[in-house]
Amino acid sequence: MKIYLVGGAVRDELLGPPVQDRDYVVVGASIEQMLAAGYTAVGADFPVFLHPQTHEEYALARTERKTAPGYKGFVFHTATNVTLEQDLRRRDLTINAMARDQHGHLLDPYSGEADLHHKLLRHVSDAFSEDPVRILRVARFAARFAGLGFTVAEETMALMRSMVSNGEIDHLVPERVWQELARGLMEATPSRMFEVLRTCGALQRLLPEVDKLFGVPQSIDSHPEVDTGRHVMMVLQAAAQQQAALPIRFAALTHDLGKGVTPTQYLPHHPHHEIQSVKLVNQLCERLRVPGDCHDLGVMAARWHGEVHAALSLDAAGLLALLDGTDALRRPARFTQLLDTCRCDHQGRLGFADAPYLQQGYLQAALSQLQSLDQGVVAKSVQPQLIAEAMRLAKLNLLQRFVDKPG
Repeated sequence: MKIYLVGGAVRDELLGPPVQDRDYVVVGASIEQMLAAGYTAVGADFPVFLHPQTHEEYALARTERKTAPGYKGFVFHTATNVTLEQDLRRRDLTINAMARDQHGHLLDPYSGEADLHHKLLRHVSDAFSEDPVRILRVARFAARFAGLGFTVAEETMALMRSMVSNGEIDHLVPERVWQELARGLMEATPSRMFEVLRTCGALQRLLPEVDKLFGVPQSIDSHPEVDTGRHVMMVLQAAAQQQAALPIRFAALTHDLGKGVTPTQYLPHHPHHEIQSVKLVNQLCERLRVPGDCHDLGVMAARWHGEVHAALSLDAAGLLALLDGTDALRRPARFTQLLDTCRCDHQGRLGFADAPYLQQGYLQAALSQLQSLDQGVVAKSVQPQLIAEAMRLAKLNLLQRFVDKPG
């Protein structure tokens, strides 16, 4: 039995960032030997074990054979005669196909260390083309390492294009697409993920609503960057720079989807694009089974970002419509996320990266006014059938005083 540290831990040790997780491959051992040594079996598809003390993952060396389309269409083979090189060959990228033995020696049969030096994301073998998830993984790693200058190798990009054109990517299940997209959205440079997906043609197949934004013009007066797709990527990067949570990054990506279907006669303006954006966010979320918190904020940002941007010019009735429409009193944390998203939208424009966003503080102050209202007192002051109208008037009066307040 020989044990090797493999994958991301080896890569990150060479790159320098802190190693988060350590995975191991065991060569020359059987399932029975692992169990006898006190390891706990946890793998559903192939033998993976938890170490009895550290609880780190140890997998038996394995090979795989493609048997059907999609990322689940594989048969895995483990045996005591499977070599480390055979196990590493089935991995996606050369930088993830290195290992260290128990003495700390680097084993690098596919030149991963050289590709790290040259900052290349390159596939290990043609077996890469058998698993469409790897397209998303390459795009995600591109987003993670963009700041270090990594690029996708030309031959790998060509292989990814062929996987898209031959329909292999169409076999991905929604849950796995969302899992990889969500992880990519949380990387340091998420816009790079979408650039890679667009370059290989995968964005049009997986997120056509986003793909349609590129090349669509906006008014240069409010959007000096003009291109809607570029704007959305800038908004997403603003969210990443502010280390925003996943729902905010998702809303940043999807808030302007309606601009991708604006009739050409209206361009570069986009009248009522918010309505179309809501429809498209719902469509995307239902197709990819996006979690509720991301779905909710995505819809809210699509619907209300225009009113939030216009907050400083709204009258009391307009403010009340915004605060009630976003359920700000009952969901203040989500309302704060909406404002964070809108700040990213404001700053995600050419020349506006450091621009102040006064609307955020203004609307938080307006919400504080409503939170000061004693609704119980209002409810007791009128007949039951009049409570709703009395509450509306009480809120409106508070907001009117807020709007009229000097300064």
